[in-house]
Amino acid sequence: MRTFVKLAVGLLAVWLVALVILGYAFAGRTGSRVADRLGESLQATSTIGDTTLGLVRGKLVLERLALRRDDLVGNLALDIGEVTCDLPPLGLALVDRECSELVVDHMRLTVSAAALFRLERPKRKPFHAGHVVIDDAELEFSPSAFLPGLGRMKIRIEHAEAGPTTFRTPLSWLFALEKLQASIELPAGFTLRLTYAEGKLRASGSLFGSTPVEVPFTIPVASTAADAKGELHELAAMARAAAEQLVAQRAADWLRSKIP
Repeated sequence: MRTFVKLAVGLLAVWLVALVILGYAFAGRTGSRVADRLGESLQATSTIGDTTLGLVRGKLVLERLALRRDDLVGNLALDIGEVTCDLPPLGLALVDRECSELVVDHMRLTVSAAALFRLERPKRKPFHAGHVVIDDAELEFSPSAFLPGLGRMKIRIEHAEAGPTTFRTPLSWLFALEKLQASIELPAGFTLRLTYAEGKLRASGSLFGSTPVEVPFTIPVASTAADAKGELHELAAMARAAAEQLVAQRAADWLRSKIP
Protein backbone atom coordinates (compact mmCIF):
# COMPACT_ATOMS: atom_id res chain seq x y z
CA MET A 1 0.00 0.00 0.00
CA ARG A 2 2.81 2.39 0.94
CA THR A 3 4.55 1.63 -2.35
CA PHE A 4 1.36 2.38 -4.26
CA VAL A 5 0.94 5.72 -2.47
CA LYS A 6 4.54 6.69 -3.23
CA LEU A 7 4.06 5.73 -6.86
CA ALA A 8 0.82 7.72 -7.11
CA VAL A 9 2.41 10.79 -5.50
CA GLY A 10 5.40 10.50 -7.79
CA LEU A 11 3.24 10.23 -10.89
CA LEU A 12 1.16 13.21 -9.75
CA ALA A 13 4.29 15.28 -9.21
CA VAL A 14 5.58 14.36 -12.66
CA TRP A 15 2.20 15.22 -14.20
CA LEU A 16 2.09 18.62 -12.49
CA VAL A 17 5.63 19.45 -13.59
CA ALA A 18 4.75 18.38 -17.12
CA LEU A 19 1.69 20.65 -17.07
CA VAL A 20 3.79 23.62 -15.98
CA ILE A 21 6.23 22.98 -18.82
CA LEU A 22 3.43 22.51 -21.34
CA GLY A 23 1.79 25.73 -20.15
CA TYR A 24 4.95 27.71 -20.85
CA ALA A 25 5.51 25.91 -24.15
CA PHE A 26 1.99 26.36 -25.53
CA ALA A 27 1.13 29.80 -24.12
CA GLY A 28 2.23 31.79 -27.14
CA ARG A 29 0.68 29.38 -29.62
CA THR A 30 -2.60 29.33 -27.70
CA GLY A 31 -2.79 33.12 -27.57
CA SER A 32 -2.13 33.40 -31.29
CA ARG A 33 -4.79 30.81 -32.08
CA VAL A 34 -7.38 32.64 -29.98
CA ALA A 35 -6.51 35.97 -31.62
CA ASP A 36 -6.62 34.43 -35.10
CA ARG A 37 -9.98 32.83 -34.36
CA LEU A 38 -11.45 36.14 -33.22
CA GLY A 39 -9.97 37.90 -36.22
CA GLU A 40 -11.44 35.31 -38.56
CA SER A 41 -14.93 35.73 -37.11
CA LEU A 42 -14.76 39.50 -37.67
CA GLN A 43 -12.75 39.36 -40.91
CA ALA A 44 -10.11 41.43 -39.16
CA THR A 45 -6.38 41.30 -38.54
CA SER A 46 -5.39 40.46 -34.98
CA THR A 47 -2.45 41.10 -32.68
CA ILE A 48 -1.81 40.04 -29.10
CA GLY A 49 0.66 40.95 -26.37
CA ASP A 50 1.52 38.54 -23.56
CA THR A 51 -0.18 35.19 -22.98
CA THR A 52 -0.16 33.15 -19.77
CA LEU A 53 -1.44 29.56 -19.79
CA GLY A 54 -1.77 27.79 -16.45
CA LEU A 55 -2.75 24.18 -17.05
CA VAL A 56 -2.48 23.21 -13.37
CA ARG A 57 -4.99 25.71 -12.01
CA GLY A 58 -6.80 26.08 -15.34
CA LYS A 59 -6.45 29.68 -16.45
CA LEU A 60 -5.65 31.47 -19.69
CA VAL A 61 -4.76 35.18 -19.60
CA LEU A 62 -4.44 37.26 -22.78
CA GLU A 63 -3.10 40.81 -22.63
CA ARG A 64 -3.37 43.63 -25.15
CA LEU A 65 -5.60 41.89 -27.66
CA ALA A 66 -6.35 44.04 -30.72
CA LEU A 67 -8.45 43.52 -33.85
CA ARG A 68 -8.56 45.85 -36.85
CA ARG A 69 -10.56 46.02 -40.04
CA ASP A 70 -10.36 48.95 -42.43
CA ASP A 71 -11.36 48.39 -46.04
CA LEU A 72 -13.90 49.43 -48.66
CA VAL A 73 -16.63 47.61 -46.77
CA GLY A 74 -16.14 49.46 -43.50
CA ASN A 75 -14.00 49.64 -40.40
CA LEU A 76 -13.82 48.03 -37.01
CA ALA A 77 -11.44 48.47 -34.07
CA LEU A 78 -11.43 46.31 -30.95
CA ASP A 79 -8.88 46.68 -28.15
CA ILE A 80 -8.97 44.64 -24.93
CA GLY A 81 -6.56 45.22 -22.07
CA GLU A 82 -6.91 41.77 -20.53
CA VAL A 83 -8.97 38.64 -21.08
CA THR A 84 -9.07 35.90 -18.45
CA CYS A 85 -10.55 32.50 -19.23
CA ASP A 86 -11.15 29.93 -16.48
CA LEU A 87 -10.43 26.46 -17.86
CA PRO A 88 -10.74 22.98 -16.33
CA PRO A 89 -7.78 22.45 -13.93
CA LEU A 90 -5.13 19.73 -13.66
CA GLY A 91 -4.60 19.44 -17.40
CA LEU A 92 -8.22 18.75 -18.32
CA ALA A 93 -8.04 21.87 -20.49
CA LEU A 94 -6.01 19.82 -22.94
CA VAL A 95 -9.24 18.03 -23.90
CA ASP A 96 -11.92 20.49 -22.70
CA ARG A 97 -11.15 24.08 -23.76
CA GLU A 98 -14.43 25.78 -22.91
CA CYS A 99 -14.27 28.78 -20.59
CA SER A 100 -16.36 28.33 -17.47
CA GLU A 101 -15.93 32.07 -16.85
CA LEU A 102 -14.66 34.73 -19.23
CA VAL A 103 -13.56 38.07 -17.74
CA VAL A 104 -12.97 40.97 -20.13
CA ASP A 105 -11.33 44.09 -18.72
CA HIS A 106 -10.75 47.47 -20.39
CA MET A 107 -12.45 46.88 -23.74
CA ARG A 108 -12.76 49.54 -26.44
CA LEU A 109 -14.90 48.79 -29.50
CA THR A 110 -15.57 51.11 -32.45
CA VAL A 111 -17.58 49.92 -35.45
CA SER A 112 -19.19 51.16 -38.64
CA ALA A 113 -22.32 49.64 -40.11
CA ALA A 114 -20.77 47.63 -42.90
CA ALA A 115 -17.94 46.19 -40.82
CA LEU A 116 -20.35 44.64 -38.35
CA PHE A 117 -23.40 43.76 -40.41
CA ARG A 118 -21.61 42.08 -43.30
CA LEU A 119 -19.85 39.38 -41.34
CA GLU A 120 -19.48 36.09 -43.14
CA ARG A 121 -20.07 32.74 -41.51
CA PRO A 122 -16.78 31.71 -39.82
CA LYS A 123 -15.10 28.45 -40.75
CA ARG A 124 -14.91 27.33 -37.12
CA LYS A 125 -17.58 27.12 -34.43
CA PRO A 126 -18.11 30.35 -32.46
CA PHE A 127 -16.38 30.63 -29.10
CA HIS A 128 -18.53 29.72 -26.07
CA ALA A 129 -18.28 30.76 -22.40
CA GLY A 130 -20.32 29.58 -19.44
CA HIS A 131 -20.32 32.97 -17.70
CA VAL A 132 -19.14 36.39 -18.88
CA VAL A 133 -17.95 39.37 -16.83
CA ILE A 134 -17.12 42.71 -18.45
CA ASP A 135 -15.51 45.62 -16.62
CA ASP A 136 -14.57 49.07 -17.93
CA ALA A 137 -15.77 48.90 -21.53
CA GLU A 138 -16.58 51.56 -24.12
CA LEU A 139 -18.58 50.73 -27.24
CA GLU A 140 -18.89 53.40 -29.92
CA PHE A 141 -21.19 53.03 -32.93
CA SER A 142 -21.37 55.19 -36.03
CA PRO A 143 -24.83 56.51 -37.02
CA SER A 144 -25.69 53.53 -39.22
CA ALA A 145 -24.03 50.78 -37.20
CA PHE A 146 -26.66 50.18 -34.57
CA LEU A 147 -29.76 52.38 -34.76
CA PRO A 148 -29.62 54.32 -38.07
CA GLY A 149 -32.12 56.99 -37.03
CA LEU A 150 -30.35 57.82 -33.79
CA GLY A 151 -26.88 59.01 -34.78
CA ARG A 152 -23.51 58.28 -33.19
CA MET A 153 -23.80 56.54 -29.84
CA LYS A 154 -21.28 55.65 -27.14
CA ILE A 155 -21.96 53.11 -24.40
CA ARG A 156 -19.80 53.10 -21.27
CA ILE A 157 -20.04 49.88 -19.27
CA GLU A 158 -18.84 49.93 -15.69
CA HIS A 159 -19.79 46.33 -14.99
CA ALA A 160 -21.79 43.65 -16.74
CA GLU A 161 -22.44 39.96 -16.22
CA ALA A 162 -23.99 37.47 -18.62
CA GLY A 163 -24.89 33.80 -18.59
CA PRO A 164 -23.85 31.16 -21.14
CA THR A 165 -22.83 32.96 -24.33
CA THR A 166 -21.89 31.89 -27.84
CA PHE A 167 -19.85 34.70 -29.39
CA ARG A 168 -21.03 35.31 -32.93
CA THR A 169 -20.12 39.00 -32.44
CA PRO A 170 -18.43 41.01 -29.66
CA LEU A 171 -21.95 41.93 -28.46
CA SER A 172 -23.38 38.41 -28.19
CA TRP A 173 -23.20 38.51 -24.39
CA LEU A 174 -26.04 41.07 -24.34
CA PHE A 175 -28.49 38.30 -25.19
CA ALA A 176 -27.61 36.50 -21.95
CA LEU A 177 -27.38 39.66 -19.84
CA GLU A 178 -27.90 39.23 -16.09
CA LYS A 179 -26.47 42.44 -14.60
CA LEU A 180 -25.54 45.81 -16.08
CA GLN A 181 -24.28 49.18 -14.89
CA ALA A 182 -23.80 51.49 -17.85
CA SER A 183 -24.37 54.90 -19.39
CA ILE A 184 -25.21 55.86 -22.97
CA GLU A 185 -24.15 59.09 -24.65
CA LEU A 186 -26.56 60.13 -27.41
CA PRO A 187 -26.46 62.99 -29.94
CA ALA A 188 -27.36 66.53 -28.79
CA GLY A 189 -25.71 65.94 -25.42
CA PHE A 190 -28.29 63.52 -24.05
CA THR A 191 -27.07 60.98 -21.49
CA LEU A 192 -28.87 57.90 -20.28
CA ARG A 193 -27.96 55.90 -17.18
CA LEU A 194 -28.94 52.22 -17.31
CA THR A 195 -28.95 49.41 -14.78
CA TYR A 196 -30.27 45.89 -15.23
CA ALA A 197 -30.68 43.20 -12.60
CA GLU A 198 -33.17 40.47 -11.72
CA GLY A 199 -35.14 41.02 -14.92
CA LYS A 200 -35.70 44.75 -14.32
CA LEU A 201 -34.35 47.59 -16.43
CA ARG A 202 -33.90 51.03 -14.84
CA ALA A 203 -33.11 54.26 -16.66
CA SER A 204 -32.43 57.82 -15.58
CA GLY A 205 -30.76 60.89 -17.03
CA SER A 206 -31.50 63.87 -19.24
CA LEU A 207 -34.21 62.04 -21.21
CA PHE A 208 -36.08 60.66 -18.20
CA GLY A 209 -35.30 63.05 -15.38
CA SER A 210 -33.65 62.40 -12.05
CA THR A 211 -36.25 59.86 -10.92
CA PRO A 212 -35.37 56.45 -12.38
CA VAL A 213 -37.85 54.67 -14.62
CA GLU A 214 -38.12 50.93 -14.00
CA VAL A 215 -39.71 48.32 -16.25
CA PRO A 216 -39.66 44.52 -16.30
CA PHE A 217 -37.62 43.42 -19.29
CA THR A 218 -36.89 39.90 -20.44
CA ILE A 219 -33.73 39.43 -22.44
CA PRO A 220 -34.55 37.38 -25.59
CA VAL A 221 -32.68 34.27 -26.65
CA ALA A 222 -30.14 34.79 -29.43
CA SER A 223 -30.30 31.23 -30.74
CA THR A 224 -32.95 32.24 -33.28
CA ALA A 225 -30.29 34.11 -35.26
CA ALA A 226 -28.58 32.02 -37.92
CA ASP A 227 -25.52 34.25 -38.17
CA ALA A 228 -23.87 37.42 -36.89
CA LYS A 229 -25.94 39.68 -39.14
CA GLY A 230 -29.19 38.21 -37.85
CA GLU A 231 -28.00 38.46 -34.27
CA LEU A 232 -27.22 42.15 -34.63
CA HIS A 233 -30.62 42.84 -36.16
CA GLU A 234 -32.17 41.12 -33.14
CA LEU A 235 -30.01 43.22 -30.85
CA ALA A 236 -31.24 46.42 -32.53
CA ALA A 237 -34.82 45.22 -32.12
CA MET A 238 -34.17 44.50 -28.45
CA ALA A 239 -32.81 48.03 -27.95
CA ARG A 240 -35.89 49.54 -29.61
CA ALA A 241 -38.21 47.43 -27.46
CA ALA A 242 -36.42 48.52 -24.29
CA ALA A 243 -36.59 52.19 -25.31
CA GLU A 244 -40.30 51.94 -26.10
CA GLN A 245 -41.08 50.33 -22.74
CA LEU A 246 -39.09 52.95 -20.84
CA VAL A 247 -40.75 55.85 -22.67
CA ALA A 248 -44.21 54.36 -22.15
CA GLN A 249 -43.52 53.87 -18.45
CA ARG A 250 -42.27 57.46 -18.07
CA ALA A 251 -45.44 58.73 -19.77
CA ALA A 252 -47.60 56.60 -17.47
CA ASP A 253 -45.73 57.87 -14.40
CA TRP A 254 -46.20 61.48 -15.57
CA LEU A 255 -49.94 60.99 -16.10
CA ARG A 256 -50.35 59.47 -12.66
CA SER A 257 -48.56 62.44 -11.12
CA LYS A 258 -50.94 64.88 -12.86
CA ILE A 259 -54.23 63.08 -12.26
CA PRO A 260 -55.54 63.63 -8.71
